[in-house]
Amino acid sequence: MDIEEQKQGAVTVLKPKGPLVGTESVDFAARVRQVIAASLGRVVVDTAAMPFVDSAGLECLVEIAEELGDSGLCLRLCNVNETLREVLDLTGTAGLFERHEDATAAVRSFMYS
Repeated sequence: MDIEEQKQGAVTVLKPKGPLVGTESVDFAARVRQVIAASLGRVVVDTAAMPFVDSAGLECLVEIAEELGDSGLCLRLCNVNETLREVLDLTGTAGLFERHEDATAAVRSFMYS
């Protein structure tokens, strides 16, 4: 999986390209954790190019969200497609994430938290 990284001020936006599945979710989680450590938790995951997640991908997102939650932070997702939205809703995990329409809105949300 290719992961595009972009800095927007003090916030890092990660844009994974491709489905978040299997062993790729382990690599993705490691990358997100590195960015979280370097940016003090100011990270946004832009899911526009992530067509779907499997159980490993969902587990990865949930674990990261819970780790951030333990620190009083929240994992921000943007550009969530209908498939991912349904997975989060059906599994009861939607509340773990802050969802935004686009990366700009997600980045701006750090100003108010």
